[in-house]
Amino acid sequence: MIPRLLAALLMTCVFAVQAQDVSYSRDIQPILTRNCVACHACYDAPCQLNLGNGEGLQRGASKLPVYNGTRTKAQETSRLYLDGHGEEAWRQRGFHSVVQEQASLMARMLELGRNNPLPANARLPDDLDIGINRENQCPLPGDFDSYARKHASAGMPFAVTGLADEDYATLQRWFAQGAPIEIETIRATADEQRQIDEWERLLNGSSARERLASRWLYEHLFLAHLHFDGGRTGHFFELVRSRTPSGQPVDPIATRRPNDDPGTDFHYRIRPVQGVIVHKTHITYPLSAQKLARTRQLLFAGDWQVERLPGYGAGHRSNPFLTFEAIPARSRYQFMLDNAEYFVRTFIRGPVCRGQIATDVIRDHFWVMFQQPGHDLYVKDAGYRAEATGLLSMPGQWDEIGDLLGLWRSYRDKRNQYEALRTNSYRNAPAPDWEHIWSGNDNALLTVFRHHDSASVNKGLIGGLPQTFWWMDYPLLERTYYQLVVNFDVFGNVAHQAQTRLYFDLIRNGAEQNFLRLMPADGRKAILDDWYQNGGQLKLWIDYQALDRKSPSGLQLSQREPLQQFADALLERFASINATPDPINRCRGSHCHRPRLHAQIQAAEQSLSRLSGRLAAGLKVIQQLPEATLLRVEASDGSREVYSLLRNRAHSNVAFMLGESLRYQPRLDTLTIHPGVLSSYPNFIFNLPASEVPGFVRSLELATNSQDLEALVERWGIRRSHPEFWRYFHDMSAYIQETEPLEEGVLDMNRYQNL
Repeated sequence: MIPRLLAALLMTCVFAVQAQDVSYSRDIQPILTRNCVACHACYDAPCQLNLGNGEGLQRGASKLPVYNGTRTKAQETSRLYLDGHGEEAWRQRGFHSVVQEQASLMARMLELGRNNPLPANARLPDDLDIGINRENQCPLPGDFDSYARKHASAGMPFAVTGLADEDYATLQRWFAQGAPIEIETIRATADEQRQIDEWERLLNGSSARERLASRWLYEHLFLAHLHFDGGRTGHFFELVRSRTPSGQPVDPIATRRPNDDPGTDFHYRIRPVQGVIVHKTHITYPLSAQKLARTRQLLFAGDWQVERLPGYGAGHRSNPFLTFEAIPARSRYQFMLDNAEYFVRTFIRGPVCRGQIATDVIRDHFWVMFQQPGHDLYVKDAGYRAEATGLLSMPGQWDEIGDLLGLWRSYRDKRNQYEALRTNSYRNAPAPDWEHIWSGNDNALLTVFRHHDSASVNKGLIGGLPQTFWWMDYPLLERTYYQLVVNFDVFGNVAHQAQTRLYFDLIRNGAEQNFLRLMPADGRKAILDDWYQNGGQLKLWIDYQALDRKSPSGLQLSQREPLQQFADALLERFASINATPDPINRCRGSHCHRPRLHAQIQAAEQSLSRLSGRLAAGLKVIQQLPEATLLRVEASDGSREVYSLLRNRAHSNVAFMLGESLRYQPRLDTLTIHPGVLSSYPNFIFNLPASEVPGFVRSLELATNSQDLEALVERWGIRRSHPEFWRYFHDMSAYIQETEPLEEGVLDMNRYQNL
């Protein structure tokens, strides 16, 4: 009897030690990163439950969504590491715990998912809503029994294969010991801290010139994930305004926008980004000794003077050209050009671009170029700049719904006055030619893809001939950045969001019409009419400045297919800085693949090239595919390549906020196939051996309906319910880490479809 009691006591002690052995940072966060962060991160985390770090889990959940395009009043901000610090602060803001007590909400959600597993690699039930606009229930602990009865298939992880047995057991042990959360803090290395100190010295100069330059710099880098030359892998930093100076712990000032009045004395500080890096918010910017010297040269040197520092009122917030007019315009523009991809990413991939209404202001595929500073009248002509500056203010500072129409008309008219001034002034300038297109580095040529309700940016010219091009000068680039990044309030009301969306429509039109100055004068109207078909003609008449059909182009393009001629010449002239040669989509001979690859992968690319550029009228499967499909191809030696199959949806125009389906031209859709992960939000993954790619391509060519696509999915698809879903899903991030290490982050699966 006694030996058995001793044995039982010994086992009890062992289990007790094991129960206490669970560490949040070592054991729990990796499980959440593997199984939860793909949905629960950033502003669009369901119920605002951010599981990318201990502070997010400690904050808990809220029934209020951040993204809400219909609210009539602006919402209180709820940004991690900024608007609240510590559990009690978040409880006062209405967030509720998901881990308190052993029978916690999180534990019960996981148990519900455990008790209702999905059939392996089967389609989800049709009545299970997995769309990004679904109404999340966000039950309180007392509501859970009712929730479970009504939504038995909505346990966690939601609508995806369940946790591994070992992970589930570890979480249960953690719940049993009270779910303790230790907040692990990332700290700068000694070398990173040395560089931080150098940048903070620059940013916190006391003269009026230094303070104005630092303000401009902060407003342009506040969204960046900064990384230092020689920094530790995975370490990224952010620039904030702090009540405390260098050498003391950062005490951030939480303003709704980065150009709002801080309300007190402050210091610019650089602090580590905490938590798991997720790809959708990971917009990187490099800092180094060379960048420090370049920044000093562009923004802090010279003989320019500041008579009086500008304030933070609505007039200055709405017009950065007025606020920072003392800083040479060429310096400001050149700083943005040096890392143009970063700035375009902030407004194409940043918080403003979430949802179909937000993104349908742009085409599904277009190329972006920039005007050479020496040929930008705003940069080089002081008289023109003085006339233009007052016309460049932007809406969004006032959000009274009753004033929406009047505000919109006022800013539209002011913008069109500027466009008239611009058109008349450029008629007296030299005709634009190839020297007018900036070619300073590999940021000079960019490709944008819209994926219905998200978008992405990449260096280089990707894909076949796009329907439209943007040619951005300094006023276009800076206005886009301020309208969609600095002045955009993700917590704002419907009036603010509508003003943002409507003004961006004007900016897009300005970039398109600027590009048309490069086309033959007699052919511009035909091109513009193609871009603005049907109802788009009404917008051309009502809202846009008239097209310049008189001033000549210096490119000497013929009237026949000038866009194709321009694209061919652009690719040839700028080949040395085009970061993305594209033999799959622009095959110029018999070898439609990249060189120096495994022979099986080259053969796979050769087969895939058969799909590129074909219209959906002839390749009907395009209309069955989602916007961003990832294809994982395995060679016999164990290596693999990843490709993005991007569906480019065609529209008669993109000039209206609503009614996109009325402008959709499905027979004109095309596919772009490109190596790499070209979206933060994959819609589906196919996995297959390289030897089967020809069969896969042939099956796509023969597919004409949803049943044919389902047969492909059954053979090669990785559904949400696939037993190894997470291995394949996270291998996409691993591929980014191998090919573009600084850009790696956990992808988002909120848009992963139920094919």
